[in-house]
Amino acid sequence: MSVPKVKRQVGKYELGHSIGEGRFAKVRLARNLETEEQVAIKIISKEKVLKHKLVEQIKREIATMKLIKHPNVIRLHEVMGSKSKIFIVLEYATGGELLNNIIDHGRMGEAEARRYFHQLINAIDFCHSRGVYHRDLKLDNLLLDASGNLKLSDFGFSTLSQKVRDDGLLHTACGTPNYVAPEVLNDRGYDGAPADLWSCGVILFVLLAGYLPFDDHNIRNLYKKIAMANFTFPSWFSFGAKTLLMRILNPNPKTRITISEILEDEWFRKGDEPSVLDGNYETNLNEVHSAFKISQDHHETGNEEQPAALNAFELIGLSKGLNLESLFTIEQALKRETRFTSTCSANEIVRKIEDAAKPLGYDIHKKNYKMMLRNVKAGRKGNLNVSTEVFQVAPSLHMVEVRKDKGDTLEFQKFYKTLSASLKDVIWMSEED
Repeated sequence: MSVPKVKRQVGKYELGHSIGEGRFAKVRLARNLETEEQVAIKIISKEKVLKHKLVEQIKREIATMKLIKHPNVIRLHEVMGSKSKIFIVLEYATGGELLNNIIDHGRMGEAEARRYFHQLINAIDFCHSRGVYHRDLKLDNLLLDASGNLKLSDFGFSTLSQKVRDDGLLHTACGTPNYVAPEVLNDRGYDGAPADLWSCGVILFVLLAGYLPFDDHNIRNLYKKIAMANFTFPSWFSFGAKTLLMRILNPNPKTRITISEILEDEWFRKGDEPSVLDGNYETNLNEVHSAFKISQDHHETGNEEQPAALNAFELIGLSKGLNLESLFTIEQALKRETRFTSTCSANEIVRKIEDAAKPLGYDIHKKNYKMMLRNVKAGRKGNLNVSTEVFQVAPSLHMVEVRKDKGDTLEFQKFYKTLSASLKDVIWMSEED
């Protein structure tokens, strides 16, 4: 008799078959056991990431996707970590790649191509407004959901505006050659926004033509064509489509059309479909860091959760210089975050914080030794959201980090003073204190 195969589980997700594989990661279909929702889980080998020095790139991809929440961008649900792997839980786009549409059915009519181009520009406009540049826009990275709506994916090459050099430009040449803007190839620095728009123009051309505007077996000849914007339009392109594409595929980034100008373009505005956003988001990047720090393989084995452990180097990293004293006193400068230590058990600390926060009007969501506290009453800058996490410093000593995720900083300071007053029997003080 054949023995039934035991399905593997990661957290609350039951893993299914593989739907993709790369050099450092596999993507598997999975099912949320609580909601029955299908998701895609990207499983990354920590060993390979460390060996090839890709930690910062993976962190950047995760952080970027947590920052960008838009109906035309693949949603990142959560990040988990084990001793050997990183699990990135993503929205599953059941419609596959937009590229396959072109391969299977050929070029699109203008109305259909315009619809996808609308959604692409809306997504890129939102990314740029958050200081994020994709830098690898191509048909392979455009997916479709069950309703046929476009979903932008793969932020592995993306960068935040904080990463630009002193000259205000990006300097890393990346992306797929046929879609890359001329200024990216000349190695003199480039602005991420017009470079992304060039790639959007190439995508629109392919949707309408069924083939690439710049293509050559010889890479040097390909670069020459891109640098000179050497391409020709098929006979079936309308005058409006040609006019817009000429302004997008302009080899001079300084005179290239901008997103605001595209939104006013006559061809683009036909059948205009404004994007509907699902709200104003702020992101909490704690998961990004903790996924790389978790030391026990609890997500795969089902062992009882433990607080994340902090080693000496991580403690020093949290302090100013080599002085750890500021970590073990509550009389520190209180801005967006603060910490205190306790000799109580981790479970007792979580329970005491919950007991102290509820009477103050906070909704509480717990996940292991992390808590999200949300004030049900809106303040000066909306609802105050506060996150807490318990770390183990030693077997009988824990450190608690309290961070403002959203809302007014002054309200956070007031909240923390009230909270700490309620936790007098939890906060550890030395004999001198």
